[in-house]
Amino acid sequence: MRNFKIIFTTLRSLSFGKMMKLLKLTLPHPLFSILGLYATLRSFSLAQKHFPKTHSNNGVGNAFRHSLWTCLIMMYCCKISSPEKALDYCKKMTDLHEELFPNKPLETKMDLHNNQVGLDYFMQMLSGVHRQFFETNFFVDELKSKTKTAKVLKTLNDDFKGDLVYLEK
Repeated sequence: MRNFKIIFTTLRSLSFGKMMKLLKLTLPHPLFSILGLYATLRSFSLAQKHFPKTHSNNGVGNAFRHSLWTCLIMMYCCKISSPEKALDYCKKMTDLHEELFPNKPLETKMDLHNNQVGLDYFMQMLSGVHRQFFETNFFVDELKSKTKTAKVLKTLNDDFKGDLVYLEK
């Protein structure tokens, strides 16, 4: 129930223009949108469980949450459609999130980078596992281990391809 209150409050805070952008993404793809919402709630819940102190700020828990979020969106959407269509939708959804809820430039770079790490990880695994057999635990352990080698993002020019990134407090 708490999650639905958060979602409702968040949607109410959007301007008319931002609400139109959200509808432009969700209305053509209602099943993807439902699965994307479920992936959002699931990744938030798992990040809160594994990283209770850093999942909601710019720490390693946030990096974990963003990369897991993209993996889960891809996993759920690939079960009902092609990986190409799921990838297109996932990229649009996660990029739109950064546009609808803007952060400081370094925070945005961090989120987009961690989203890409999750997408890359999913696509890497896709060649070895049939998309119908993916499970959440395929991602949690590996992404948790990636948090141990996560890098501190200090400037917009930093490039840590393949590594999760976070911001120092």
